[in-house]
Amino acid sequence: MTDTQPERPQGGCACGKVRYRLLADPVVVHCCHCRSCQRETGSAFALNALIETVHVELLGEAPERIDTPSDSGKGQAIMRCPTCKVAVWSHYGAAGEAASFVRAGTLDAPSAVRPGVHIYMQSKLPWVTVTDGAEQFEQFYSGKDVVRLYGEEGAARWKALRSA
Repeated sequence: MTDTQPERPQGGCACGKVRYRLLADPVVVHCCHCRSCQRETGSAFALNALIETVHVELLGEAPERIDTPSDSGKGQAIMRCPTCKVAVWSHYGAAGEAASFVRAGTLDAPSAVRPGVHIYMQSKLPWVTVTDGAEQFEQFYSGKDVVRLYGEEGAARWKALRSA
């Protein structure tokens, strides 16, 4: 008997000790242009695939938790490889550890995800041109935008995460 289900996306850190598999599609993919993400990634933005933590299967060593401040004042937990220190995902205040914001660049095939929304465009670097057609917000979007951005199923998943 063969398994006809397609292989789920996998990823990991630079040294390969922390490996994971996504057991579901992301709820949404944020392309965040805030100054904190720029500083933490050393890049122009962070691309984060929001998914329920229960849908992130560890295949290798567990990452270590590093608590850092955030612009919201609620802080974030960045999960990093204990050896190479690459950030593989974060947990933010809104849903805590129930939601993982997986760094899309750590996927083996990062092109498997694309931004569903661009946030904090007010601090987008002037030489970055956004042409992917995803919605854009000067800061963060409001709750009234969630169904439009995430779809009905994604909005229900997000609501469940926030109440967990």
